[in-house]
Amino acid sequence: MRQVKGALFADYVRMLRIQKGVDWSQYLPAEDLPYLKSQIVLGDWYPMATFERLGNEILRTLAHGDLEAVRQWGRLSADQLRALHPTLVAPHDPVETLSRFRVLRSTFFDFDAIAIPMLHDDEAQVVIDYGMGATAEEAASFQTLGFFERQLELAGAIDARGRFATRAWQGDPRTLLELKWRMPPAG
Repeated sequence: MRQVKGALFADYVRMLRIQKGVDWSQYLPAEDLPYLKSQIVLGDWYPMATFERLGNEILRTLAHGDLEAVRQWGRLSADQLRALHPTLVAPHDPVETLSRFRVLRSTFFDFDAIAIPMLHDDEAQVVIDYGMGATAEEAASFQTLGFFERQLELAGAIDARGRFATRAWQGDPRTLLELKWRMPPAG
């Protein structure tokens, strides 16, 4: 069974909890409901299947299916992760920042959800495979796109942008995110 760390799971639970007027029992299976009422321990592991269903409800109710909003949330989550892990960002060094993320990534998922097989001075490739249904996989990929664009900016990159070369949610064998950036002139 694939799992996600409570630090990520807690964000999803918080987003659903703020919607006080929603009867989640109409949208989520009974096995997911206790998580909305119990304390989420940041260091514990939680089921990825529940994480996926919570994410789908966030996409439906908060983001109203808007993938640009999901991308922006990914950008915001980069700032939140930096606050939790101040050494994640290497000032003026996007390559080192992405290398540090490679190490940290394994603390969030107990499977290879994100891999960075290619990393150069001004570009990188990120393979994304959360192993979820098409809707959730697409949303999670857009969140990941926003996250990495912001990570690069935090590391001093300018014109950081990403594009999906392939998209698993559209039938490609995997999702491949290509990132490109440049650094400001020295001096």
